Amino acid sequence: MISTFEHVPPGARVPDPRPGDFILTHGGEFFSRLIQLGQGLRYTGADRQFTYWNHTALIVSAEGAIVEALGPGVRRNTLGDYDQTQYTVVHIEASDEDRAEMVAFAEHWIGARYDWATIVSIAISLVTGAKLSFGFAGQLICSGLVARALERTAAIFEEEPSHVMPAGLAKMFAVAPPPTNTPKGKPARR
Repeated sequence: MISTFEHVPPGARVPDPRPGDFILTHGGEFFSRLIQLGQGLRYTGADRQFTYWNHTALIVSAEGAIVEALGPGVRRNTLGDYDQTQYTVVHIEASDEDRAEMVAFAEHWIGARYDWATIVSIAISLVTGAKLSFGFAGQLICSGLVARALERTAAIFEEEPSHVMPAGLAKMFAVAPPPTNTPKGKPARR
């Protein structure tokens, strides 16, 4: 799938958010670090760079509204919540109709619970190497939400989309991390 990406430093905001594009970001909290550690079990060698990211969200409006799955559940927030931290916007190639379907999909899930069972399923798969996939219907993780929204375009995933990790999205769209001297800023308000 064709895409471009843009690193947005702390204190800045992407000037032209498009519904259907998504962000990748990097947090340093305990759970964020666990996600990176787990991703490091799957993404090694040249692919290890993609483990830099441990969260993602879908842009759903030109004004910068986003839909994201966090511990408390799926919520509508804004890119403004990420103003003080570094994030990367992935601009996808998709028709206006596909973008509208992505937004409708994401907004349908607002209020859904976070899928901790999927996190357990991914962890078991990473540790054992087994192709195991389970979770609860109607619950989502951040990257699963974005991947399932991307299914409304030409995106085809090599694994169950609900189990895609942020590093998997970064690899699929060839999103290199920002240069090592890039300020990370403060963690996003969530």
